[in-house]
This record gives sequence, C-alpha cells and structure tokens, in this order.
Amino acid sequence: MATYVQLNTTAKMPLMGLGTWKSPAGQVTAAVMAAIDAGYRHFDCAYVYQNEKEVGEGIQQKIKEGVVKREDLFIVSKLWCTFYEKPLVKGACQKTLADLKLDYLDLYLMHWPLGFKAGDELFPKDEKGMAIPSNADILQTWEAMEELVDAGLVKAIGISNFNHEQIERLLNKPGLKYKPATNQIECHPYLTQEKLIKYCQSKGIAVTAYSPLGSPDRPWAKPEDPSLLDDPKIKEIAAKHNKTPAQVLLRFQIQRNVIVIPKSVTPQRIAENFKVFDFELTKEEMATILSFNRNWRICTMSMSKVHKDYPFHAEY
Repeated sequence: MATYVQLNTTAKMPLMGLGTWKSPAGQVTAAVMAAIDAGYRHFDCAYVYQNEKEVGEGIQQKIKEGVVKREDLFIVSKLWCTFYEKPLVKGACQKTLADLKLDYLDLYLMHWPLGFKAGDELFPKDEKGMAIPSNADILQTWEAMEELVDAGLVKAIGISNFNHEQIERLLNKPGLKYKPATNQIECHPYLTQEKLIKYCQSKGIAVTAYSPLGSPDRPWAKPEDPSLLDDPKIKEIAAKHNKTPAQVLLRFQIQRNVIVIPKSVTPQRIAENFKVFDFELTKEEMATILSFNRNWRICTMSMSKVHKDYPFHAEY
C-alpha cells in the first residue's frame, strides 16, 4: 500500500503529515519529536502559525540524535498574504528557513489566493474589521515563487485555498515556468470537495486536506456545530474495523489519494493518527462517508469575503 503521492516534480510526498496550526509554541517541539519517533516524515508548517522556530527545534533535535536525516523529511511551509508583493517573497521564505533551521523547503505554498497590505500586522483590517488588500496580483507573486525554486531555496511550489477558476488562471499564465505541485484545501466528510479534487488531480496537482478531523479545537467552534469525531455513522464504521473515528476520517482521504495533515500535540494521538495503512474502507463505506457532504466550511476567512480574490464565492 503506497504511503506517498508522487508530485508533478517526481518528488514523493508522504500521504500522512503532522499539522502544526494551533499547536502552542511550548508544546510543538515535543509534538514534532514524538511524530518523528512514530514514523512521520512530513511536517506542515506556516509563517502565520508563529511557531516555526519551535518546529525547527524538534526537527533539529531528531537529526542530531541520528533518528532521521534531512533528506528523509518532507517539510512544507507557506508564504503569508502580507508578503505577496514580488520584492517581499524571498525575504519571507528566508525567514521561514531560518526559523526552521533548514537550508531548503520541500514545498512552499501560497497560503491563500489573496494578498493583504504589507506590514507587521498579519491580519490588517479596516475600521469595519475587513481585510485590507494589497495590490499584488497572485500571478506576479507566483513568478517570485518560481524564482525560489531556481535559487534552490525550495524544491517545489504550490498553492492553498485556491478555487478551480484561480488555478485555471494560474495554469494559463503566459510564461508559466512551474505548475503548482499541490493545492492544500479544507476537506473532511462535511466538505468532501469532490469537484475540486477531481479537477486538481486531472491537472496533475496533488491535493492535501487540512482540518481532516473537522478541527475540533478551532477557537471559533460553536456548541451547535456538527462534530465529525462524534458522528454515529463514523463511529459505527470505526468499530467495524477496530479503529478510532479519527483513523477512519484519515483513511477516507488516503483512499482518495489525498494527503492528510492532522494536527495533534498529544503523543498518543500523534501515534494513533499514523496507524492508517493497515486497513481498508470498503466501497460502500467510502460512499457512505462521501454522502455526509453538506458544504460545511470551518475556515471561511470571512474577513476577506469582499476581497476581489476571495475564493469561496465560486461553486468549487
């Protein structure tokens, strides 16, 4: 059973990675070390998570112990939206590399298909609380991303939260040098993303699912929100396989050839989440889980909903 996806660069990207969004700086170093011990080789990071230094410490420690070599690891980070003006891209990437204590990234993503006003504020807002956009065109930002590949700072580049119209525009860009290797999107049984996944895979773009467990620890959760891990049908499928609901949710994506990056800082759960390569969901179970779709989105980035490049007005 394959444990990786081959990217359009020919690199192999592990299907299972550790997510680090919302991982507290004080706990993420230990989480990364526990994950490496449990067999993880893929780590999903981002400048905006404000914990890359601590992630880097965990990686360095395990390299120092001789548990892994740098070339065994697949490290992903993301360019934040306030650095989308062409002259800012390289410095932002270099800052991430310095924090992670690495000399290259395996994959670097544009975090969202929209730019914010440059400056120290990660989320610059106007008096109405809406994001202040930058004038950067994402096609120009992409050219600066391509330059990072040529400079040897990153092995591959990709996108995140792009809809299919935005991807189409990028693929049709005159003089495109490198196609995006991946699109990282929110995906779980309540947001199955069938059309977007089919579109990406048909274009040779691998898909990574974020919040594959429904992000139960998101700060804005409401008590009436649906909870995937407590869904009785998911629990029933899990019991049948002698697995946990989380393992079923992760396996569901892996069987669609979708990369998953569950976040945890609990060593026991980190190890449990990795144990998804020793069972298979039936066709019927896959169909049942797909039928749960209700286009329920956790990460709406609502402060940007009037931004000209807001991705979620499109059907997919």
